[in-house]
Amino acid sequence: MLTRIKYIVILTLVLFKVSYGQDPTFSQFYANPLYLSPSFTGATQDFRLGMNYRNQWPSIPLTVFNTYSISFDKAMPNFSSGIGVLATYDVAGSGDLSTTNIGLLYSYDFMINKEWHVRPGVNFKFYYLGLNIGKLLWASQLTGSGSVAPTHPPPFDNVADVDFATSGLVYNDRIWAGLTLDHLLAPKTSFWGDDAKVPVKVNMYGGVQILKKTRLRVKLQEVLSVAINIQKQAKFYQTDLGLYYYRDPIIFGLWYRGIPLVTSQAGDAVIALIGFKTDQIHIGYSYDFTVSNLISSTGGAHEISLIYEFTTVSIGAQRRKIHAIPCPEF
Repeated sequence: MLTRIKYIVILTLVLFKVSYGQDPTFSQFYANPLYLSPSFTGATQDFRLGMNYRNQWPSIPLTVFNTYSISFDKAMPNFSSGIGVLATYDVAGSGDLSTTNIGLLYSYDFMINKEWHVRPGVNFKFYYLGLNIGKLLWASQLTGSGSVAPTHPPPFDNVADVDFATSGLVYNDRIWAGLTLDHLLAPKTSFWGDDAKVPVKVNMYGGVQILKKTRLRVKLQEVLSVAINIQKQAKFYQTDLGLYYYRDPIIFGLWYRGIPLVTSQAGDAVIALIGFKTDQIHIGYSYDFTVSNLISSTGGAHEISLIYEFTTVSIGAQRRKIHAIPCPEF
């Protein structure tokens, strides 16, 4: 009983009093490219449909941390552009504290020279924060002695606002690096009517293919990539460093989250990934092995991704070539 009360009190404080909203993080961030950066919009042969699911900390009692994402984008090679739509839904806690974002995205590809490209992007989105107050379980409801002071629910159960993100990506055949600035309009995030807002998130990422073999100079056969992903939001920051190894059609990945001196908490998780890739279908599964002080409490995190790429070009017609970004698809 005391353990249950402890979790409820902690979650109550986190949800209503002492925290600022933060974005969920996908371990397979390249399998959700539009979420990582609007610059990836339309960076596909023709059409692309993506779906992602993350279940974080399943072992914590009385809580749920699930994140869903669906995206659809289209390449417009005649305009060196891409357009897309991205929807994310994140739910946390027994009171279904949920965050919904629905955005329209656009990117444009500049060719600096024969080798290097720059790809800026933007995301205009609707932001909605919701809460099911009726499902909340307060500590005072679990103590018959009444020793825990009652907590009053907030006056509002939803908050709506608009938001904006922008990004830039530079790449050649083997190297890529990007920067994303999100929540530039600082949407409201308080059920109490306070002036609390979602803090700006800065995301820097990049990598290089250190081994690359192709078949008939067209289809990738074997690739070894090293990559890094750095995120900062308010006073919290996180650094992931990892490797991807692709041997057609299987990909393996190994990441370490929590680089000492450059992450808020050194040693957060080790992430293992396995994926299957064809010309049209990409399927990935990853698991976060917690290595912090929460190692015996959270149950890690499961993540599944699915990408379907397709084209409307008729049989026998010539497909347009795209400037492929060399980053992995998971």
